[in-house]
Amino acid sequence: MTAFWTEPDFDDHENVQLVHDRKSGLTAIIALHSTHLGPGAGGTRFWHYPEPKDAMRDALRLSRGMSYKNAMAGLPLGGGKAVILAGKDKAKTPEMLAAFGDAVDALGGRYVTAEDVGISEADMVAVSKRTEFVSGLPVSGEDAAGGDPGPFTAMGIYHGIKAAVLHKMGKDSVKGVHVAIQGTGSVGGGVARLLAHDGAKLTLSDIHEDRAKALAGELGGEFAPADAIMSTACDVFSPNALGAILDDEGIARLEAPIVAGGANNQLARQGHGQKLADRGILYAPDYVINAGGIISVAMEYLCKRHGDPCDINEVRKRIAQIPGRLEEIWAESDTSGVSPDVVADRMAQKLIGR
Repeated sequence: MTAFWTEPDFDDHENVQLVHDRKSGLTAIIALHSTHLGPGAGGTRFWHYPEPKDAMRDALRLSRGMSYKNAMAGLPLGGGKAVILAGKDKAKTPEMLAAFGDAVDALGGRYVTAEDVGISEADMVAVSKRTEFVSGLPVSGEDAAGGDPGPFTAMGIYHGIKAAVLHKMGKDSVKGVHVAIQGTGSVGGGVARLLAHDGAKLTLSDIHEDRAKALAGELGGEFAPADAIMSTACDVFSPNALGAILDDEGIARLEAPIVAGGANNQLARQGHGQKLADRGILYAPDYVINAGGIISVAMEYLCKRHGDPCDINEVRKRIAQIPGRLEEIWAESDTSGVSPDVVADRMAQKLIGR
């Protein structure tokens, strides 16, 4: 693995730690980008990376994104992220999760973890047996904040898509609006259901084709193969799988006036946001529109730390503020001519003191 400080995605990160536990077989990276506003908070990703440098890139980019996401969501938290390097078989053991929990605990509260791709609520319960610095745990009662952040992420994206449709198309409803959704897991599937309830026209795609086909059948939508979804002619392209899809080739393929979805780090590199703008495509900065999950996780953790009750209505209230933040970004972009991703980055950097 190359020196992380020479990586193009290194952004004055406060701490980047390689964790290796020979006994359990754990290899992980924990990256803290900023603790200016509070402890670095962000989920743990369990993924097989063909090259170790890909894991480092993910950790660096995702932790920086969490700094910006938490700041723009008005949360008293910094940005952090962990990636666990899975083997080809993606085998996950209790011993591995225990060792990871010990590594989180050793940071003394500078990093608060939760679930992400490849990690479940049950995994977080296992980690929580070794450290208190964990959130996204199962809750009892429908009115309690916490648990799986996926539905809350989906809720925020749904609100953000409606805001984008209003800003770009002048429509105050998504009825009849054609949305192409890439990824139909917990987040993308949740977005699809919310949009279908409002009468949107849907085209769904996933690398797990059976899942996308089943959901399309349930919701009365269409199915598109994974290699065709980005070139689907539609009103909104909503990426809700893995990131870095908006590169030169991907942007050239788009047949939509709006990109609004929950995938992290959708823009492959700096400058790709401007390429979207040059094509007249409205972009919803990913870490602003997909903040619903971290809002839920953060409220659960903060309430627990302070011994305060925290009901789900407070979480919903904060998620409902996402469209207003997006509109502020788009208004500044329209006035200044600066692409929305750069406008959002500048706002976030100011908030974290950079």
